[in-house]
Amino acid sequence: MAKYSKEAGKKVKKAMHEMHEGKLKSGKSNKKVTNPKQAVAIGLSEAREEGAKVPKKSSSKSSSKKSSSKSKSGKSKPGPKKGSHKK
Repeated sequence: MAKYSKEAGKKVKKAMHEMHEGKLKSGKSNKKVTNPKQAVAIGLSEAREEGAKVPKKSSSKSSSKKSSSKSKSGKSKPGPKKGSHKK
């Protein structure tokens, strides 16, 4: 079973073609798109708006930034070095 529909593939192909021609613009800022990944995202977004079969957006950015609070298991602050005691 395919993840993406043919319509979604066509939209992505069109977005990539426009990007290579320098005609693809991003949303609100209306800047030229130069990154192929961004072109794919725009194509999928357009296909999603038209109701084509496209998986839901993944929240990979929020899940990849997990707080990595490393526990200090058994570690304590190092004390003064031996032999460096001044008299």
